[in-house]
Amino acid sequence: MIYKNGRDVLPPSLLQELQNYVGGELIYIPKPNECRARWGEVSGTRKLLAERNKEIRRLHLDGMTVSELVGKYHLSGDSIRKIIVKTS
Repeated sequence: MIYKNGRDVLPPSLLQELQNYVGGELIYIPKPNECRARWGEVSGTRKLLAERNKEIRRLHLDGMTVSELVGKYHLSGDSIRKIIVKTS
């Protein structure tokens, strides 16, 4: 995370108001909700897991058992069953 000096980015009146509340301390200002990325979208993890889950469902439909899928993907039986049921 890159920190910016408030003097460089805020209007003087807003800077002075913030100094009244948190002078000299660090403050995090989050992005608006509509601008925030969902979990795993930036890193690509969300897409990788969706592709893995799609493959698990396909293999199960092709006849692979839950036990075989547990061994192949190193997930618990409950996790495999949830993936299969959630998107069937």
